Amino acid sequence: MSQARQDAIASSIESELASPLRALELDIEAVEITPAGKRRILRIAVDKDGGVTLDDVADATREINRVLDASDVMGEQPYTLEVTSRGVDRPLTLPRHWRRNTGRLVKATLADGSSVTGRITSCDEEGATVDVAGTARVLPYAEVAKALVQIEFNKHEDE
Repeated sequence: MSQARQDAIASSIESELASPLRALELDIEAVEITPAGKRRILRIAVDKDGGVTLDDVADATREINRVLDASDVMGEQPYTLEVTSRGVDRPLTLPRHWRRNTGRLVKATLADGSSVTGRITSCDEEGATVDVAGTARVLPYAEVAKALVQIEFNKHEDE
């Protein structure tokens, strides 16, 4: 199956699942279809304010199965469904990603090639404010090329 066809199927799946998952207060963060021999693996990452629990993943899995069973979007070829949380390794690309990571350390690569590492202190629909070594720096999303949450092995002093 071509990548364009897989992308079209992923987009259709996302469209069909957006409303039912929104009813569970979940957002779809990614839909990926990967060939695996005669089967396919359908991975769907979900997220919500406050983080995703195992119960949320179980509820999402039941709802996704219900919707896909009633649809022909996956066709006749068998597939394995994997539902996961967003994970910290995914880039912050939407305002809600920044909001959900307020208080966390982030490294942002800016459009001009420079980078900034600091703690997200606040954000809105236009940009985020990051504390960089005690100085507040506003990062408009339009100027951020890539942003990743940094894994911290020591707790932040406010935690």
